[in-house]
Amino acid sequence: MKQTILAAACILCTMSLSAEITLPRFFTDNMVVQQNSQLTIPGTASPGSKVTVSTDWLSKPVSATAGKDGKFAIKVSTPEAGGPYTIIVSDGKDTRTLQNVLSGEVWLCSGQSNMEFPIRGDWARLMDADEVVAQMQRPAIRMLQVRNTRSFTPETDAEIEMGWVESSPAAANFSALAYLCGKMLQDSLNVPVGLIDATWGGTSVEAWTPLEGIKGIKGFEYAVDQLSSGTFPSNEEIKNTMVSKSYNAYKNPDKISLDFDKSKMQSGKAWGKMHVPSQWENNELPGFNGVVFMQYELTLPEKAAGKPLQLHFGAIDDIDDTYFNGEFVGSNTEYNAVRDYAVDGKFVKGGKNVITVRVIDTGGEGGIWKPVSATVDGLTYDLSGEWNYAVAGNTIEPIVFGGPNYPTVLYNAMINPLTVMPIAGTFWYQGCNNVGRDKQYEECFKSMIQQWRKVFGQPDMPFYFVQLAGFQQPVTVQPGSDWALLRQAQAAALELPNTGMATAIDLGNPIDIHPTNKAELARRLGLLALDKTYGRKQICEAPVCTSSKADGNKISVTFNGAVSAVGGTPTGFIIGDKDGNWAYANAKFDGKNTIVLSSPLIKNPVAVRYNWADYPGGNLYGPNKLAVAPFATDK
Repeated sequence: MKQTILAAACILCTMSLSAEITLPRFFTDNMVVQQNSQLTIPGTASPGSKVTVSTDWLSKPVSATAGKDGKFAIKVSTPEAGGPYTIIVSDGKDTRTLQNVLSGEVWLCSGQSNMEFPIRGDWARLMDADEVVAQMQRPAIRMLQVRNTRSFTPETDAEIEMGWVESSPAAANFSALAYLCGKMLQDSLNVPVGLIDATWGGTSVEAWTPLEGIKGIKGFEYAVDQLSSGTFPSNEEIKNTMVSKSYNAYKNPDKISLDFDKSKMQSGKAWGKMHVPSQWENNELPGFNGVVFMQYELTLPEKAAGKPLQLHFGAIDDIDDTYFNGEFVGSNTEYNAVRDYAVDGKFVKGGKNVITVRVIDTGGEGGIWKPVSATVDGLTYDLSGEWNYAVAGNTIEPIVFGGPNYPTVLYNAMINPLTVMPIAGTFWYQGCNNVGRDKQYEECFKSMIQQWRKVFGQPDMPFYFVQLAGFQQPVTVQPGSDWALLRQAQAAALELPNTGMATAIDLGNPIDIHPTNKAELARRLGLLALDKTYGRKQICEAPVCTSSKADGNKISVTFNGAVSAVGGTPTGFIIGDKDGNWAYANAKFDGKNTIVLSSPLIKNPVAVRYNWADYPGGNLYGPNKLAVAPFATDK
């Protein structure tokens, strides 16, 4: 009898739950809807029920019938900017009410860590952060933060880190660049502004691109086949799977044997020394993505022999396979996850013990970057200091199942759900993770923009993006700079209509990829939006080079507007001859928009490049304090 009652109660509970109205998690109080648009309100209700949406901006309710699966989608016309409003969704039995809703301009702000960079957070801090935070009490600006999630297939709902909130000092962990762009728009337009932060640091453009957008792009064939098949590896298989030639050479052995502190390891690669903890981009391996073996020799007392040992790694960026005296003890695929690996006492010796870690960096920073230690027999040993390292392979196109850089996974989880919400446009800052793959980036970035416009149903959606800042060791002549090539690949997206680029080339830091002067960058993005989207005509772009002319041992470049040089004399130019020789160029103005270049090392120059280096030193600006973007006349 008790079992019957319990079963009946479970059925009633299930029926009650199924009758509840659910809306996407990003439909919350305080939200902003795009003015003068068609908003889709999707959700679930009791199957077959009539679901009605009523608001105080509509003259009469709008309704639809929930399907057999309970799903419904109701389109609602949005009003001119204003509010606050209330949205009520009801099926006659259950009701969802959204309060304090505004109509205004909604901007999607996406990309990797430089867009994620908070106003004032645990890992980064905006220049003049305290002053900005003190002025954040702005109820006409609303902010939504999407949680870092990934999916192999397009999702219809997004996980939310922070539901829509009014701007206030309590939201200081929000994207600095997004907030400052929104503030500029709100000040200028005097309408409510909604900002959506959908970002993930250290991620590649292909992860933000829909499946249709990567089809036909060289290097993504395996991912396209896998994603199209609809079959994916199990969680255990995901743990250690990478598709890359260099990685497969060492793929997941149970044992590993590498001589410690020899001139070369077994693959013939030479050992070097690297400090741990650190990220290798900041010291021994700037700009490197790939596979590196790292080793440490731990000397233990004889009484520790045969006793269990615990290895503790604060974090390893991105993936590790860890061995103790050649025996596999653990692995992890998360760049910021704590690793605690138990070592069986039978592998622990008195005297010298060798810890070997195979580190796989799929993009962005890499290395053993947080404190490391070992505990055995009640004692803890600090493992920080000099470690041996050897490069095992440069993974130009690493693909990690389950990782945030696998093609499409961030689009599927963090962007696709948002497509029911019309937006004014997109602000985008990403590219560091694709340095070294400029040709592929150019194709994929353009494709991503076009696909986003398609899925949002806005073929002319404004898309304004940031060109990468200067970073790494300053070099005067660097014609082969991978960073310069990636910047050029970004600029190629300007071939698409309704795009704009704000260069950050002059705002960088040679030892930090995250410029803290986001206020100037927000000004440049805001100028683009105000001019191109809202018709507030003003200078929003620096002059560009329109022609070059060689004349004996000199070559000149002409811009489509007046340019000036900080300090008076132009810097940042290199010139090259037909044989591929390059040299730094002496430069002087010939009028307001022409610069004449020469070098005693180049007798017959045929090409010019400006700000063409990882961290260049150009000083040209156009009107409105806008930096001239890098360019090459031979590209």
